[in-house]
Amino acid sequence: MRQFLLLSLAMVFAFSACQSPQKTEQSGENPFFSKYDTPYNVPPFDKIEAEHYLPAMEKAMAEHKQEVDAIINNSEVATFENTIVALDDAGKMLSEVMSVYYSLKSAHGTEGIMKIAPEVGKKMSAHSDDISLNPALFERVNTVYAQKAELGLNGEQMMLLEDTYKGFVRSGVSLPEDKKAELREINSRLSELYNSFSTNVLNETNKFKLVIDNEADLAGLPESAILGAAETAKEMDMEGKWVFTTQKPSMLPFLSYADKRELREKLYKGYYMRGNNNDELDNKKNIEEIVNLRIKRANLLGYETYADYVLEERMSKTSDKVYELLEQLWDRALPVAKKERAAMQAIIDREKGGFELQSWDWWYYAEKVRQEKYDLDESEVRPYFELNNVRDGAFAVATKLWGLQFEEITTEFPKPHADAQVFKVTEADGSHKGILYMDWHPRATKKQGAWCGAFRKQSRRGGEEIPPVVTIVCNFSKPVGDMPALLSFDEASTLFHEFGHGLHQLFSDCTYQSLSGTSVPRDFVELPSQIMENWAGDPTVMKEYARHYKTGEVIPDELVKKLKNSGQFNQGFATTEYLAAALLDMNYHTQKEAKAIDVNQFEEDYLKSIGLIPEIISRYKSTYFMHIFASSGYTAGYYSYIWSGVLDADAFEAFKETSLYDQATAKSFRENILERGGTVDAMDMYKNFRGREPKIEALLRQRGLE
Repeated sequence: MRQFLLLSLAMVFAFSACQSPQKTEQSGENPFFSKYDTPYNVPPFDKIEAEHYLPAMEKAMAEHKQEVDAIINNSEVATFENTIVALDDAGKMLSEVMSVYYSLKSAHGTEGIMKIAPEVGKKMSAHSDDISLNPALFERVNTVYAQKAELGLNGEQMMLLEDTYKGFVRSGVSLPEDKKAELREINSRLSELYNSFSTNVLNETNKFKLVIDNEADLAGLPESAILGAAETAKEMDMEGKWVFTTQKPSMLPFLSYADKRELREKLYKGYYMRGNNNDELDNKKNIEEIVNLRIKRANLLGYETYADYVLEERMSKTSDKVYELLEQLWDRALPVAKKERAAMQAIIDREKGGFELQSWDWWYYAEKVRQEKYDLDESEVRPYFELNNVRDGAFAVATKLWGLQFEEITTEFPKPHADAQVFKVTEADGSHKGILYMDWHPRATKKQGAWCGAFRKQSRRGGEEIPPVVTIVCNFSKPVGDMPALLSFDEASTLFHEFGHGLHQLFSDCTYQSLSGTSVPRDFVELPSQIMENWAGDPTVMKEYARHYKTGEVIPDELVKKLKNSGQFNQGFATTEYLAAALLDMNYHTQKEAKAIDVNQFEEDYLKSIGLIPEIISRYKSTYFMHIFASSGYTAGYYSYIWSGVLDADAFEAFKETSLYDQATAKSFRENILERGGTVDAMDMYKNFRGREPKIEALLRQRGLE
């Protein structure tokens, strides 16, 4: 999809920007109004204030409009260079401003940034529509497209032409004017609803606190969790108490170890009731309107459902293909989850608990099963996964596979916020590859989850290489007192995962920024990230980076063996809760007509119809399902993680067939996957690497679902 079309979507998983343009010097202090005077042309974060965004955005939109008008009014016949390439080049300042704004809105949404979000969304929606619905501009694009067979374009040029043409068509440029007006209203309203939804989730997450003032209520918790809760209480001016939140680094240890069942229930309900409390932060009406507007939008554009519209541009192509994969895995995972439930209920009965397992009990009794079956306690694992060691372990894998070098910049350097680390990335020969920012811990201004984006995407302009500026954002366990940040193995895997996205941006070797980096189908984009998780969990690799934070001792073979043996532990639960969310997403977006939706009833009826057991809750309940309702990024696309899971498990087999660091396989993966961006069809990229289409068997083996 074209750059100017993407901007209005405010996608929070992949922010794109281009090289800082040559701008006319302006009076005043707005740092966006002049050429960046920073190392490696990174944004001057130390000078950017919330009040700078709207004036910069308005000036950038005016410049973008002038650039588009120049393309339309060009007296020369439309060509690939003066129309398609010129359009790709247009909007540099706007892309630059908005990449910073949208990235910080998610990672550091201060009061000033959040206050202007509704206005930003509305203005960007209108600006995007002004361009994508412009018939005169499309006429020039169509003129070039009609000659595509005679133009002698190379593969990347042809992909840019196809992508540009389809972007206009799929945005509604051919609709009659009255339908265009209706589409504009829908797009504008959706931008408002996305912002409202995400703001509600952030505020709801910050609102809930489990405050404990009786030390006896901490029974069962590891020391790190208790110290972390005390630190949180101190930050909230409640020194002497303990505060647990619905941020996962705080919540999951409590659910896994706290002996007080009623407190586990209270905390978990605080998590899964977000956006569903019939108050000013309730998201049910937002969801109803979003779903119905998406149906109307799809119908206007000639599609029966919104999923039909979305999937046309994905590897899957159709909802039938998505359901085929999800249902095949559901039939394998649900019986495993039921066995896991039975094992936990057996412990409850043996301990004479006198109750049936509930959703808030799952982590607690799963941990008991793990300790019994594998003699593995997560608290003995964490000391070996100190954050910086895990980070350096991911760097070391990239060095061994591709020769990349990572040098932390500790001198004064522009950072998006005080918590950020920054690294200069170079090739083995020392040539500059890009800048990588890394941001690790929860903040009240940061949304939940983990993601990777770019303040500037890689491209080439007039023979000049424009290197990327990449950002990785996570929400990992914080340092506590004298104890550094100690990660769970799941968090360590997440670090490797997001680093894989970062490599996809850093290795990009494309001419046009709108095709570079992660500009690939949503159900392909998780391949470079998920494949890296395989190195995180490999016993050989683990012994290279997992060292005790106090003694420096390498993780013992016995503990590595326990982790490996428990690798398929709780996979019935993990796969089932994920699939439930993916299927729920598809069910919302395969609806054919707009109608009143009772969100809670809709969700309950559907999940019951597919047989989800009550002890497991969908990974994301509707009212905080940010992937699909805070933007359009993963709409009818949450299935992408498992679709890419088939790809990554199969692709990693290629390394296992040779060796973990086989240079020929690594070179092929870099050249055919990581460098290509969206310049080649996704399935063709995969076949160029693997020599065939992917097979599902490796994923089934990986998850113990054979």
